[in-house]
Amino acid sequence: MDGSIANVALPSIQRDLGATGAMQQLVLSGYLLMLAGFIVTGARLGDVAGHRRVFLWGLALFTAASLGCGAAPTPAALVTARAVQGVGAALLIPQVFSLIQRHFHGAARRRAVGWYSMVLALGVALGQLLGGLLVSADLFGLSWRPVFLINVPVGALLLVTVVRAPLSADAGGRTGRAGARRFDVPGVVALALGMGAFTVPLTLGREAGWPWWTWAALGASLVLLAWFVRHQARARPPLLDLAVLRPRGMKSGLIACAVVMGCYAAFLFTFTLHVQHDLEWTPLAAGIAFLPYTIGFGAMSLTWARMPERLIRALPVAGPVVLAGVVAAVATGASPWSLTPLLALAGAGHAAGYSPLITGLSEVVPSDRVSALSALNTTGPLLAQTGAIAVIGGVYLAAGMSWALGTTAVVLVAGAGCAAVAQGAISSGDVVGADAAGPFGR
Repeated sequence: MDGSIANVALPSIQRDLGATGAMQQLVLSGYLLMLAGFIVTGARLGDVAGHRRVFLWGLALFTAASLGCGAAPTPAALVTARAVQGVGAALLIPQVFSLIQRHFHGAARRRAVGWYSMVLALGVALGQLLGGLLVSADLFGLSWRPVFLINVPVGALLLVTVVRAPLSADAGGRTGRAGARRFDVPGVVALALGMGAFTVPLTLGREAGWPWWTWAALGASLVLLAWFVRHQARARPPLLDLAVLRPRGMKSGLIACAVVMGCYAAFLFTFTLHVQHDLEWTPLAAGIAFLPYTIGFGAMSLTWARMPERLIRALPVAGPVVLAGVVAAVATGASPWSLTPLLALAGAGHAAGYSPLITGLSEVVPSDRVSALSALNTTGPLLAQTGAIAVIGGVYLAAGMSWALGTTAVVLVAGAGCAAVAQGAISSGDVVGADAAGPFGR
């Protein structure tokens, strides 16, 4: 939610603090940069120090940084606090999926992943709506500040709740392979720089007119990330255990999940621009118009686990296809209000394309590689959303809504193909593989 809630507050921040255009960009991109740069490191810290403990560290840091954002007296202070928020989020987010895998099994895990994926998607969609409500309400004359201060009581309540949660002892940081508590510092540096060099130009490049430095940064990111992948093969232990990608179907499954989340972000971005710029709706009305999508997503997220097994196996492929069909229908230019049922169907298709597939992949990952899957499951969609907004947003600005949403629909169909490969491997058992060292090799 914090990745999108600040969007509608930027005009108020500019008036109150005198923030320049660059500072306003950094309020948004600074958070994303730190989140993308350190989320894999956060996942690995869960192995070293314990997933529950690192979740608490991240939650405390995120809550304190939210207070700093709400109390920021200058643009520089706000940008700094937002960057710290991003670090806190990078610590806490990957622990959630890791804890789900450690503490839930079978049908209980399916339900937990359904709730988890629903919260992820609804947070993005509701961020803009909640931001518009808070800024419009001007609570206590605080203007934009409640957009960030709302996290403080929520964070404090969650800290108390997590401390009292009846979870079994967290094995992270206490047991595991020899040397598991060592940390790959060169890997941390290379990955943070590579992710930063990738996300910064995609976040700022479109409005800056894609100057030379954006392309240089993207090229540098490819070099750094390639070195990181090669380094992980030699690191003992690695920051990111890439052995989790070896089985047939795992890579295509994670790609399919990232495609669905990326196209969702592009659809939300393009739809919002369309109703505000082309139809001249207010930001609040635009947020309300997208609510049928969130309702459809929530309903599917909470019910798919109770469906017959044969239907569950079909959902990862059918979901992106349904979402692509709705996106193509919206691209025809029909009134968004007349598409309310279709938007609800799109939300259901989104949930069907993500939750069952990532659950199937998680069920075949051994416990000592939980954090690796968690890191990939959070980093992939994050990068996909950043790239999709940059590319498809650029198509929208250059060629209009029909071309942008048509491109989104085509990408979704390709994602359905990846999901078909992954689901076929899961159904046949090939995704597990086998050798003397265990299901994923060593």
